Amino acid sequence: MDFFISSAYAQAAGDAAAAPQGGLFQFLPLIVLFVVFYFMLIRPQMKRAKEQRQMITALAKGDEVVTTGGLLGRIEEISESFVTVEVAPNVSVRLQKQAIASVLPKGTLKSS
Repeated sequence: MDFFISSAYAQAAGDAAAAPQGGLFQFLPLIVLFVVFYFMLIRPQMKRAKEQRQMITALAKGDEVVTTGGLLGRIEEISESFVTVEVAPNVSVRLQKQAIASVLPKGTLKSS
């Protein structure tokens, strides 16, 4: 019976000598995961947000736009935080600038 106990202690002592490693290796998977998240999720989202802000600041009267709700129209009036979009002849809608999803090339509304 003593034979089994002493061999178990001997094996545990051998494993304990190989187990300790530097603290950096313990955090390496977490660091790699953060880097992957940054390049796959955070960075592209920041780039899209920057492009959206630039598009909104560049809006001008007469631009043809698509709203986030899917309406197509031409900008009639621009204020600091609102735009008035003509969606049909004599039908205008007042929207927040952030509701503009994209700017269409000139002449798109006439061809559709």
